Amino acid sequence: MTLSYQRSGAGLATGELTLDDVVSVMGRVRTAIESVIEGKRPAVDLALTVLLAEGHLLVEDVPGVGKTMLAKALGRSIDCSVRRVQFTPDLLPSDITGVSVFNQETRDFEFKPGGIFANIVVGDEINRASPKTQSALLESMEERQVSVDGTTYQLELPFMVIATQNPIEMEGTYPLPEAQRDRFMARVAIGYPTHAAELAMLESHGTTDPLAALEPVTDGATVQGLIEAVKTVYVSPAVKNYLVQIVHATRNSRELRLGASPRATLQLLRASRALAALGGRGYVSPDDVAGLAPTVLSHRVLPSADAQISRRTVDEIVAHLIASVHLPDHR
Repeated sequence: MTLSYQRSGAGLATGELTLDDVVSVMGRVRTAIESVIEGKRPAVDLALTVLLAEGHLLVEDVPGVGKTMLAKALGRSIDCSVRRVQFTPDLLPSDITGVSVFNQETRDFEFKPGGIFANIVVGDEINRASPKTQSALLESMEERQVSVDGTTYQLELPFMVIATQNPIEMEGTYPLPEAQRDRFMARVAIGYPTHAAELAMLESHGTTDPLAALEPVTDGATVQGLIEAVKTVYVSPAVKNYLVQIVHATRNSRELRLGASPRATLQLLRASRALAALGGRGYVSPDDVAGLAPTVLSHRVLPSADAQISRRTVDEIVAHLIASVHLPDHR
């Protein structure tokens, strides 16, 4: 099942945007999202970072903590096309990519776009669909295009998939294949709200839908301009070497039987640039890399038998590996 909506709003004037624009516009987007999702600044900032880094976000947590709300709030804050795809066991790959349908009048096949044709695609409960259907996202997430019946269709930019999933221990879920997980730049868990945040939620959202009042604060063209501005952020050779050392540490660890891929290296670099830009800096610091590495790497690696013996989680292993790599002087 797919639902689509498009909102009207205003963006910045056309022209080359700067890092100051990144801070200003993303600050407004953050405020808009936090009017709906209270007390979750780290998750909101990570979503903005992934958006600016041209990545995709995997939101994993138990039902009812606001996974879908976060994704939809981000979509509504930007005046661009947004589609929500509800993943179910009977969802077909063609429901996502689209299908060619024979037109009796023209006596020719016409392409009917699927749910992936939007600037922001909200994949709700992605691990309730079969692995075959999950894999229908692979080409579009990596190459920003869809191939159907020998024809390639380009997706409009900016393009971002925000997928939510329930823990794999829950009934009726399918684990995401390694290749699918590797397409997501970062993974985040929303977590339960604090006592104060939950009380505030009851006061503000107890009788109304918080999304109904959310208006766009920027548009897709502006966001694309901000993405280009992020690419100007400088990364020193020392910081690049530090980043590669962290990724290589996951490949050389006895506690991991699958380390992070070269794609993870590139995505960690892009995410670090975006995080620096959100902070108003024109350079990446080692702290940017170290802070993002757990969310960018942990969902891509697999524990070995040694990890099971030591009873350490993947998150604990990755955190230990990051701490073991010497911080460089990036000046």
